[in-house]
Amino acid sequence: MKAINLKIGIVVSKFNEVVTSNLLNGAKEALRQQGLPEKNIKVFYAPGAFEIPLILKKLCKKKGKDRFSGLIALGCVIKGETAHFEYISNEVSHSIAQLNLEYEIPVAFGVLTCYTPEQAFARCEMEPCNEDTNKGYESGLAVMEMIKLLRTF
Repeated sequence: MKAINLKIGIVVSKFNEVVTSNLLNGAKEALRQQGLPEKNIKVFYAPGAFEIPLILKKLCKKKGKDRFSGLIALGCVIKGETAHFEYISNEVSHSIAQLNLEYEIPVAFGVLTCYTPEQAFARCEMEPCNEDTNKGYESGLAVMEMIKLLRTF
């Protein structure tokens, strides 16, 4: 599989941007290291994590030259004092899982669901940036691995 022929879409939440911008940079770094040219990476911004699945669904429906080889969802939900965290986390993860199955396009899950800001920051480090320190990077590797694997069927 030549990465140069792939097209990857990344949907990233603007909410908790200090975290999600590092996730985005990590995902892009992993894709570049896999040989994907920058021009083959398209980034779309969602207001928050809850809005990510709808954008992903629209991208999954693209056909022909506009079709994506794989998608990456990046966001950060941090628990507050109410049940809001649970509702958002559950719906986003469930919706993304459904998109994988419905459209048979790999959608990597890089939406952090953390109890504290410290947990979120520990999962979006840039120095060093690798699959152990940055979940965006890990998501970039995962989508590339899934694309390769699905092409064997």
